[in-house]
Amino acid sequence: MTRTRHAVLVLAAALLPGPLFAADPPAPLVALRAKRLFDGRGDAVVADAVVLVEGSKIKAVGRALPVPPGATIVDLGDATLLPGFIDCHTHLTFESGPDYYRQTVVDLQRTTAEKAIRATVFARRTLLAGFTTVRDLGADEFVDVGLRNAIASGAVPGPRMLVATHPLGARGGHADADGFSYGRLGKESGVADGIASGPDAFRDAVRFDVKYGADVIKVMATGGVLSLQDEVDTPQVTQPEMDAIVDEAHRLRKKTAAHAHGIEGARTAIRAGIDSIEHGSFLDEETFRMMKAKGTFFVPTLMALEYVSGRHAMAALPPSVAAKAKAAGEKRSEAFRAALRTGVKIAFGTDSAVSPHGKNAEEFGLMVELGMSPAAALRSATSAAAELLGLEKSIGSLAPGYEADVVAVPGNPLDDVTATERVLFVMKGGVVVRKP
Repeated sequence: MTRTRHAVLVLAAALLPGPLFAADPPAPLVALRAKRLFDGRGDAVVADAVVLVEGSKIKAVGRALPVPPGATIVDLGDATLLPGFIDCHTHLTFESGPDYYRQTVVDLQRTTAEKAIRATVFARRTLLAGFTTVRDLGADEFVDVGLRNAIASGAVPGPRMLVATHPLGARGGHADADGFSYGRLGKESGVADGIASGPDAFRDAVRFDVKYGADVIKVMATGGVLSLQDEVDTPQVTQPEMDAIVDEAHRLRKKTAAHAHGIEGARTAIRAGIDSIEHGSFLDEETFRMMKAKGTFFVPTLMALEYVSGRHAMAALPPSVAAKAKAAGEKRSEAFRAALRTGVKIAFGTDSAVSPHGKNAEEFGLMVELGMSPAAALRSATSAAAELLGLEKSIGSLAPGYEADVVAVPGNPLDDVTATERVLFVMKGGVVVRKP
């Protein structure tokens, strides 16, 4: 073994958490007991709850179920059992800091190996917070693919992941914006980086992402908040280009997601048949009615602007970014309330990386604060999120035959949804990874 390789392995071992690797393997039969249960589908809790887990699957769910002889009993007391939470918009391979300028320099200095090791820490935090599945919507250097595979193989702890690799976008747009002068960082970006022009080139970009491991295709339909040289609400992909992206992704049986703050960019994606609109800061009722008619999901990511321009705002932002954050922040709540009024399908997403990993559950409180019922907010991160991911027959509900992804929170989250920020117990695929 080379000295360099040995050093990398020692560093990885030092950073990775021991207790999770020591987690008990799935027992033949486990009975989870709690004062109540929310199954991820309804509007109410079930009292005196019991969930029977056999191996990696849920065997039975109900009130005061008899516990078979020999079962391992986990009694969680005055708590509520729920399906493992699902976050439909994360970026587990990086995390923003309070100073935009310093963060940019630090990120440029990090090697791929360092990014990968740090990503395992973010994945662990997310899992311990009760999020057993995530959709990761964009990463550099295929670190997301490596992280997904390492988690799936059991090499490192973390949530089940669906990944997008490079987001697709127009030259100079949100997927391409770096603010550096021409040639300063090497070659000009192209299809291998997700940057294309014209329907045929975007089809090739979809194929490139899929070739190298993408489970979902993400496109930047409009400008963004944290990029330097574009306007936040302007459309950046033409209708023929968007049609090609969505058609090619669906032809390859991949779901699609569109980053879209502005109305016209969002409508371009909706007309093309996009599966979800992310952020939607400036969207109006007419756009949400289009989404409802098409069955398009809305992933609001309220936390992102909370950590850029709201109560947890970054201390140092470039003037252009600060102006965009202020404009989007002023419209975000209005757009979310419009989505509730129109009855569009809403799936839970945080854009974690903009906000700290492991604090994902703060999104529940923001949704309820803006008018969503606690039960609907919980469904957005369970059965609704599973439907968006195309996994509604295996995760997102506490039901027989489903993956044994189970979390417990103190008290009743229908009375206080912020209980989701104080997770007591986490089981993923029948394996207990956090217990009181």
